[in-house]
Amino acid sequence: MRIGIDVMGGDNAPDEILKGCFAALAQLNEGDQLVLVGDGDIINEALAERGIKSQQIEVVATTEVIGMDEPPVDAVRAKKDSSLVVMGRMASPKLANRLSAIISAGNTGACVAAAQLHMRRLDGVIRPGIAVTVPTFAGPIVLIDVGANIEPKAHHLAQYGVMGDIYARKVLGVENPRVALMNVGGEEQKGTQEMRDARDLLRQTEGLNFTGFVEGRGVFNGDADVVITDGIVGNVMLKMAEGLSSGIFKALAKEVFAIDPSLASRLEPVVKSLYAKYDYHEFGGAPLLGVNGVCLISHGSSVARTINNAVRRARSFVDLGVNETIVERLAAATHLIA
Repeated sequence: MRIGIDVMGGDNAPDEILKGCFAALAQLNEGDQLVLVGDGDIINEALAERGIKSQQIEVVATTEVIGMDEPPVDAVRAKKDSSLVVMGRMASPKLANRLSAIISAGNTGACVAAAQLHMRRLDGVIRPGIAVTVPTFAGPIVLIDVGANIEPKAHHLAQYGVMGDIYARKVLGVENPRVALMNVGGEEQKGTQEMRDARDLLRQTEGLNFTGFVEGRGVFNGDADVVITDGIVGNVMLKMAEGLSSGIFKALAKEVFAIDPSLASRLEPVVKSLYAKYDYHEFGGAPLLGVNGVCLISHGSSVARTINNAVRRARSFVDLGVNETIVERLAAATHLIA
């Protein structure tokens, strides 16, 4: 298995990305390889500093970087020798020795654009979607989409339900995932026409445990295992949840310390344990479901631990045959292919 990593992508690149890559070497099997894509001088200097001469590392030098604030499509077209674009090109199905998976903490839109341009779509998939594993009080759930498709059609949303179901089964180990469509209310008449059409398509899909509409508060109460939404709502929900959880832990620590500093030290292991359960770094990256290959998009503020976990998740995605199952299920659900 060859896993490509965008060394130049992310707020903490390249140092934290490289640290994560080096840590991930321990989990590779014989014959596996990490392909580090980015500034060759920086990568080789880091390898030399640590005395790493592993055959499990390949360096692909590039001369350009796509910034976090650059227009995604324009940047992908203009910067053909950027680490992100070169990595996407190396994952093309046209190549005999293509990358098995690619990982980037860089510009999300550019990552989506490069993946769709070079990796293309799986048979039957209309629009790929980003599936994030979100920790909730009832356990982790799959939220799809969180930014790849901001104006989805009914068929797109319905396909997200199928792909999210497969991901929940294979990666999260949920036996019969409850799939729900995000809406402003649970009543049948609520939402846009596209949402109601998507609901009807989902109900017609065999083998899918579709439970209907779900409200925002139901997401964290455990009302569903897979939540379907458009890219704007999904992205806003995700970042709001991140900010809220971080704020709660900080406020709790401040209050406890103010009441009794000794109590704060005794509760520290409990707080750390809870924080780990709700820490996005633990999940590594979010797959762009529907592309012909494996593309994991990590958080922009990824650190070494994030990248290490992303490599583990990428290996799992390939080994579990997620893409093969997506193709099979969509081929059987002909009403979802517009």
